[in-house]
Amino acid sequence: MNEIGQIWNLIVLEPMLNLLILLYTVLFSNFALAIIGLTIVVRVLTQPLLGRQMRSMKAMQELQPQLQALQKKYGKDREKMAEAQMKLYREAGINPLGGCLPVLVQMPVWIALYQAIIQVLGTSPEQLLELSQHIYPPLATIAQNALPINSQFLWLDLGQPDPFYVLPILVVFVFWLQQKMTTMPTADPQTASMNQSMQVMMPIMFGFFTLSVASGLAIYWIVSGVIGIVVQYRMYGGAGLRSLFATTRSPARRSNKRK
Repeated sequence: MNEIGQIWNLIVLEPMLNLLILLYTVLFSNFALAIIGLTIVVRVLTQPLLGRQMRSMKAMQELQPQLQALQKKYGKDREKMAEAQMKLYREAGINPLGGCLPVLVQMPVWIALYQAIIQVLGTSPEQLLELSQHIYPPLATIAQNALPINSQFLWLDLGQPDPFYVLPILVVFVFWLQQKMTTMPTADPQTASMNQSMQVMMPIMFGFFTLSVASGLAIYWIVSGVIGIVVQYRMYGGAGLRSLFATTRSPARRSNKRK
């Protein structure tokens, strides 16, 4: 194994793998509950970054009147509009790219969780030997009593994709709702169009991934998304959901007014 692989195992994979086994033994030998517990731990550890992202989004929403004024002032002059927009962000202490950091942080978590699920659920002698090399000595006895891990949960084998496509549908819905609640309004029509495309493409992309990855990873995505929606709701007081439902009801309201 090369040096990068050793660092990856030491810093990312092994802590997650050992935590999964520990949670499995604590949470009634239920691997789905262990994944949910791990999701909560990861959300708590990354909350400072996510909280900063949400505060930045809230601040950018408060800047919308000034951004709209800049849009009217500079019209189609995109260069001057971009300069004035960045100046406004600097004065407000906002980093427009700050929202990308939580996603970049979570990507190694997703990869490591997928690898950990596959390794923990191994049953062949070779797989169990490979797994034993990553278990911390204090957990060796616990792991020996816990293995092999029961991968069954409801109709799912948590190491395999969902055969009935329930999880992909849930992943698409949760990601779409979260994207809808967290997308920042913008006065720039081109940016607004790009945001709308991302609201559709991102959920579909993750739903497509869910068709071929372990169900355990899909459960992580769903639970993490639901937690994010709840945190967003508490922080914004339901403003994101109200705007969502207002958007979906607006055609009906307009038709009623015409009548």
